[in-house]
Amino acid sequence: MTGTAELQQLSPALFFDTMNAYQRSAALKGAIELDLFTAIGEGRHTPSDLAGQCQASERGIRILCDYLVVIGFLTKERDRYELTPDSGAFLDRHSPAYLGTAVEFLNSAFVTDGFKDMAAVVRRGGTVLVEGGGHLGPDDPMWVNFARAMAPLMQLPAERLAQLLDADAAPAWKLLDIAAGHGLYGIALARHNPRAEVVALDWQNVLGVAQENAQAAGVAQRYRTLPGSAFDVEFGSGYDLVLLTNFLHHFDPPTIEHLLRKVRAALKPGGRAVALEFVPEEDRVSPPTAAAFSLIMLAGTPGGDAYPFSEYERMFRNAGFSGTELHDLPPTFFRVVVAPN
Repeated sequence: MTGTAELQQLSPALFFDTMNAYQRSAALKGAIELDLFTAIGEGRHTPSDLAGQCQASERGIRILCDYLVVIGFLTKERDRYELTPDSGAFLDRHSPAYLGTAVEFLNSAFVTDGFKDMAAVVRRGGTVLVEGGGHLGPDDPMWVNFARAMAPLMQLPAERLAQLLDADAAPAWKLLDIAAGHGLYGIALARHNPRAEVVALDWQNVLGVAQENAQAAGVAQRYRTLPGSAFDVEFGSGYDLVLLTNFLHHFDPPTIEHLLRKVRAALKPGGRAVALEFVPEEDRVSPPTAAAFSLIMLAGTPGGDAYPFSEYERMFRNAGFSGTELHDLPPTFFRVVVAPN
């Protein structure tokens, strides 16, 4: 039992802040929907000016902006608010790196509903959504939402992946992009390698988004689609690269190994499987973003996880690959597992 003297040395702040953490995402979502960051970037800095631009009450703007200062999205001097460098880069709609659309997925019911009864999720050991299957069924509309909303967040890692794979200096590639979603990873490789041919695999309703992005990027003539489940459709063969970007974490190890055997059979000798993932350290509690991702998988999938590299090594080895390499992808929080055939 903790005595009175010991209690005086302790603090309930972490408990209080964590129980109220929903307020952070709610405030940020509201600010994005009001286009508050864009208004500040355009030169409106006081509550009265911002209220007029955002069509909101001055009191509401003042309290919201003060809260955004507290949590680090704005700075304040007297009654004037300014963007931080990060907010200016990612939350001002005029910025080419604008990420505000991601709130449409990250804060959607598709994602948040899985966290409503965490005790039930933990008892079960997996999601309680859609009779325990999560959103992994055919043509689930969540993935169209994901493809459209999350594309801006994936532009930087897609470019960094193209650099990591030295796409500019590569020979003609035949490339399979599994669970392509928005398609940005395969599209980036095709932009950097004008001789690359991309086959994008995903649900039919999602592939429409990828085709739109391929058209906008000028690679549509080298971009074809393969609708269906990665576990069911025939991949074909002779691929130089098979991309598995933000996909393997949805499944348990036996399911992943089954898929990797199919991937290996589709690769030409010397071809490579490339998995972009949240990969925590072996302690599974660092770095924070990758480690915390495992809770999202617990709440949203039947058996997914954020796997450390040792588990990816084992799964690729069991699937017959000759080895694996782990690469960081700074400044993003993703890491890349490359496995040669």
